[in-house]
Amino acid sequence: MCHYNHENQEVPGPIIQDTLYLVDSGGQYLDGTTDITRTIAIGTPSDEMKRQFTLVLKGHISLASALFPRGTCGHQLDVLARQHLWANGFDYDHGTGHGVGHFLSVHEGPQRIAKAVNNTPLVPGMVLSNEPGYYRADEFGIRIENLELVVEKATSGDSVMYGFEALTRCPIDKRNIVTELLTEGEKSWLNQYHQKVWSDVSPLVEGEALVWLEEACKAL
Repeated sequence: MCHYNHENQEVPGPIIQDTLYLVDSGGQYLDGTTDITRTIAIGTPSDEMKRQFTLVLKGHISLASALFPRGTCGHQLDVLARQHLWANGFDYDHGTGHGVGHFLSVHEGPQRIAKAVNNTPLVPGMVLSNEPGYYRADEFGIRIENLELVVEKATSGDSVMYGFEALTRCPIDKRNIVTELLTEGEKSWLNQYHQKVWSDVSPLVEGEALVWLEEACKAL
């Protein structure tokens, strides 16, 4: 299931060794609303778990790296996040991205990235989530979610192009990645993202947190 609720069970599910722990979190602050999901290794996840995580990550990177012309709507981008899962016979049963309010709702339209048609064009200043996932009943769940700001991107072409700028600053657990399944471009994206996390967050922490952050943000 994509959203676990302990009230659905007589006994809450325990965290066990050698699996994945999915944490969907966020908050509302004086300067904005956040939404983030990370999937964390507990012990040593199986090779299958790591493979599925890597397919999800490839989709996340593909959407995060996309360039698209003015007038593009979210449903036209959805396949970018699903393509690597689809190519291997997998999918996830929720949208890829939802709008996020500033002081309002964590889920806020009209913009959305999903299979269903949504005719609201993406324009600079909009914030959306980028959260592909994969879920295997009674075994494990995976989701990687950042918030993305729609921005105009400079190109050498003659069309106005938009893309995304990641707002989220949190490491993606490298212990879950099958590095051999990533292209050089995908590795470069991840290394650059982790450098941003390190540059922005390291001045704010110290001690054990700083030691952990440095390891989590090391290049592949």
